[in-house]
Amino acid sequence: MAQYTIKELEHLSGIKAHTIRIWEQRYKILNPKRTDTNIRYYDDADLKSLLNISVLNERGFKISKIAQMEPQQILNKVSQLCDAPCECSHHISILVSAMVDMDEVKFEKQLSTATLQLGLHQTMEQVVYPFLHKIGILWQTNNITPAHEHFVSNLIRQKLIVAIDGQVLRRKENSPTYLLYLPEGELHELVLLYMNYILRANGQHVVYLGQNLPFKDVELTHEQFQAEYICTVMTALPERDQVQPYLNKLSQRFPQSTIYVCGFQVQHDFLVFPENVVRLSRMQDLVDRLK
Repeated sequence: MAQYTIKELEHLSGIKAHTIRIWEQRYKILNPKRTDTNIRYYDDADLKSLLNISVLNERGFKISKIAQMEPQQILNKVSQLCDAPCECSHHISILVSAMVDMDEVKFEKQLSTATLQLGLHQTMEQVVYPFLHKIGILWQTNNITPAHEHFVSNLIRQKLIVAIDGQVLRRKENSPTYLLYLPEGELHELVLLYMNYILRANGQHVVYLGQNLPFKDVELTHEQFQAEYICTVMTALPERDQVQPYLNKLSQRFPQSTIYVCGFQVQHDFLVFPENVVRLSRMQDLVDRLK
């Protein structure tokens, strides 16, 4: 069973640690445990309970009122609220709870509800990305396993693939060609799939090559299509000390192309970006450039 500090609960629920302490003392809403060395911690049940309470509290329910409700009443009310249009934080809380339980039905329902209410683009920007950030916190604190990450990543991936498959291709006349791929060994495909969706939605010609592509295959494909733009995502690979050489190699090998790069590995301040290499800090940067 996972163990959370009160600071981790604050990051995951959005409720300040000071407030959680007051609610504990005044309303007994959580039941923290203690380790053998007398350090307080919280478990999965505490996290899920606090996530549900945060949903109700953000929608105007006073904590004194919530404290009087039975657990099933809280669950029922949260379910009703999350079926109605609401702020994105509520969607995120339910997704975190569903991930902890590995509840596919609950996760899929909430993701679909958000997509219907907001559209895929806003769901990715306002719900999925913040949700993935929370997953990062859980990963760093050893409170989820690789199985949890794969579970939610595959569900989000399916959603993106269905959305891409449902697009009617209306390529703009004289639109440039975008070549999309992940470097060799890189398997984190969600951002690249989302980029594919955005470009196709904007009538661009996309050559999608997917995960784990050797550099020589990038060269061969570029030679065939003469892509004006090359897009890649570096989440885990190349290794940090190899990122700069890889960026330099891209720039030198494809000097006539604009190269868009994004992902965790290219966000470091020590990197120097060649003239034709553009770092995207968020996907909205690409949307703005298309406009």
